[in-house]
Amino acid sequence: MRPIRLASIAACAVLAATAAACGASSDGDGAVVQWWTWDEKQAQSWEKCVPAFEEANPGVTVEISQYAWDDYWTKLTAGFVAGSAPDTFMDHVNNYPEYTSQGQLLPLDDYVESTGYDLDQLAVGVPTWTYTDDSLYGLPKDWATVAFYYNADMLADAGLTAEDVMNMTWNPDDGGTFEDVIARLTVDENGVRGDEPGFDPENVAVYGINSLGSNGVNGQDTWANFASTTGWTLGDEPNWPTTLQYSDPRYVATAEYLRDLSTRGLTPAEGEFTLGQAEQLGSGSVAIVQSGSWNATSFYALPDLNVGIAPSVIGPEGERRALSNSNADSIWAGTEHPDESFAWISYMNSPECQDLAGADGSFFPSIASSMAVTTESLGAQGIDITPFTAQFEAGTLFETPAFEHGQEVGDAISPLSEAFFTFERDADVFTEMDEASREILAQ
Repeated sequence: MRPIRLASIAACAVLAATAAACGASSDGDGAVVQWWTWDEKQAQSWEKCVPAFEEANPGVTVEISQYAWDDYWTKLTAGFVAGSAPDTFMDHVNNYPEYTSQGQLLPLDDYVESTGYDLDQLAVGVPTWTYTDDSLYGLPKDWATVAFYYNADMLADAGLTAEDVMNMTWNPDDGGTFEDVIARLTVDENGVRGDEPGFDPENVAVYGINSLGSNGVNGQDTWANFASTTGWTLGDEPNWPTTLQYSDPRYVATAEYLRDLSTRGLTPAEGEFTLGQAEQLGSGSVAIVQSGSWNATSFYALPDLNVGIAPSVIGPEGERRALSNSNADSIWAGTEHPDESFAWISYMNSPECQDLAGADGSFFPSIASSMAVTTESLGAQGIDITPFTAQFEAGTLFETPAFEHGQEVGDAISPLSEAFFTFERDADVFTEMDEASREILAQ
């Protein structure tokens, strides 16, 4: 295939909706650009951008593939080893540092500069996706965070209002109004509520909230939004930490408080339910579920259920905090079509494409104007995502730190964390977790 001028093809991609005369190849030879994702819903959403891109870039074909989370990373790693990885793929902050250090990712800085791609339009993620060599290895495509999804009918039956759950305070000493709410929502087999005399914690019919235990290294779906309100941070640096900080007394107090909720019957024990979060709320097993913004459409699709969303708790320092992360599109260093690959991911991360794909609500776009389209689209479906966007606008979100050897850290930390939340280990395990992280991060 004849070489293609980078500036020409990428500029066409960014303006695909209006630049149909531009093309990736003028001699008719074709180039196939592969893009992989682990998210089935996002695969369908981004597929909507393919026709406009291919029309603006004759001779370039985009193939989208989706694999389940565990299979995804196994296949990607196998592709790196075999030299058959996809040209482009949806990347995760836990994995990109290791891929970069192995030379598997293409630095994007020259492409950004040559094409005039506007990084400033990306509201999130650029610092996190900038590696220790000061090069950018992914175009941040989305952002996500966590909030509380609640059964509004159960709330009303308990004599609580939406305002009660929207403004929950919390501290690790007495649980604040958060504990008042979940205790009121918890009901035992005899119909006695968790804040009433005679409540039986051994025979619970409805738990106030789902389990808030282990959840890997950063606890995004569980403890992160609580621990962070105390001033605690996961690493000793915002990015590229030398140690993780589980033995910090603020984290220890948070973890012990959340674990103790299950002994009092206010949450299920760690591992008690095999159902997913949406299924727990939909079945009536719990009244509140803490879950991600990416699940909003799934919760609102539950039949015969009146769902509401509330933001994270207000902590001891008087502020909310919520963990956020931004996935990005990366280019494999071994691609035979680097120009076309950047053209595709730069178009994906343009207002034209994000407006189209983001209207499904399967992700929150990284571009502010496209996020407005998503908000309006979901609102038309009866889904008010203000509890998520308000925290974004208020600056109370924080990103998970980037660090090397993410998989190895996870393999070492996750079983120890799980052992604590299943009462197999006590708080002494946190020092062991810190030591394991230091050893791995020092490699």
